[in-house]
Amino acid sequence: MPLAIWALAIMTFGIGITEFSISGLLPFISHEFEISIDIAGYAATIYALGVFIFTPIIVILGAKIPQKKMLMILVGLFILGNLITAWSPYFAVLLVGRFITSLAHGAFIGIGSLIAVELCKGRETAAISFMFSGLTLSTLLGTPLVTYLGYKISWHFVFYMITVIGIIAFIGVAKLVPAQIKREDEPEFHLGREFAVFKDIDVLIALAITVLGPAAFFTSITYIAPVVTKVAGFHDTVVPWVLFIFGLGLCIGNILGGKLASKSLMPVLLSSLLLQALTLFILYFMAGNQWVLLISVFCVAAFGFATVSPIQHLVMTKARQAGAANLISSFNIGMFNLGNALGAWIGGLAIAHQFGYASPNFAGGVLSIAAFLLALISYFRSKRNLVVV
Repeated sequence: MPLAIWALAIMTFGIGITEFSISGLLPFISHEFEISIDIAGYAATIYALGVFIFTPIIVILGAKIPQKKMLMILVGLFILGNLITAWSPYFAVLLVGRFITSLAHGAFIGIGSLIAVELCKGRETAAISFMFSGLTLSTLLGTPLVTYLGYKISWHFVFYMITVIGIIAFIGVAKLVPAQIKREDEPEFHLGREFAVFKDIDVLIALAITVLGPAAFFTSITYIAPVVTKVAGFHDTVVPWVLFIFGLGLCIGNILGGKLASKSLMPVLLSSLLLQALTLFILYFMAGNQWVLLISVFCVAAFGFATVSPIQHLVMTKARQAGAANLISSFNIGMFNLGNALGAWIGGLAIAHQFGYASPNFAGGVLSIAAFLLALISYFRSKRNLVVV
């Protein structure tokens, strides 16, 4: 992979730690500011809302700025936000820092995906997958590490550490990303045309897959701890190891999904969604078996994240065919976060309605089937269009 994509992956690693590690740090934040854990959870909520709501706005405001310069501005926001979060003497200041940091998330990954595609012709999905490997590594290694450091040192130290990662990414982008990346045949950004893409049925189907596929994934993992302890009968100390297995599945799924989808995108996407659904149903019916649970957790993560880069590539492809990919590429990251929130909400509803701690897995399986059916529709529509042409 070109060194520029390594710089992008470093930044996505920092983004991943910033997004996912907050859950492990909430008890420390709650204790320091003397607030309840649910109030401390606003630190995660404001970040997700910032990604979902403001990503399109950031992309529109930065549409006329060269891509490399825009990336450096976004990394600068990331550094500033994490520095404020690390320093924050009050919870309100922490929330401001988290909000500023969120502004970099969706736009950076969206623009970075476009750059990765342009730098790796013929290996587009593999390039996106490599960039996304920063996110998976942050789940596998970063999140457990920063939770440990938060316990041993302080949560402030963790965000200072993330700030340093941002500085390294800034230097990498400045030194390694080419100044001119945009394709010669790429049309200029036009706001009306970018919004007109949302009327394209194929783009809307691809965006819906972005929501439902990850929603299935997050419906399960958000509530995996009570399944591990109350259904499978493991001790509480086993939960971090189960999450490590989950992170390992993410890494392997991301790598294999990217490589295989480079050769055959839609078959990989369809099979991954179907296998994710099957595994979630198995986990629902057999969560009481400890070995089945461990294997299922790995498979849910692997099949679930094998869909991420193919879905991102699918959305970009459909948007380009419709005449505009800049806004959609970044907006799709916000839709992924919407899937995160939707999955957690649906899983919570299942438990609240007394269907049991394992019930979110069944709900996730249904969501994955819905995503599969939409992907199947997208596949047949593409075939029909080819025939018409």
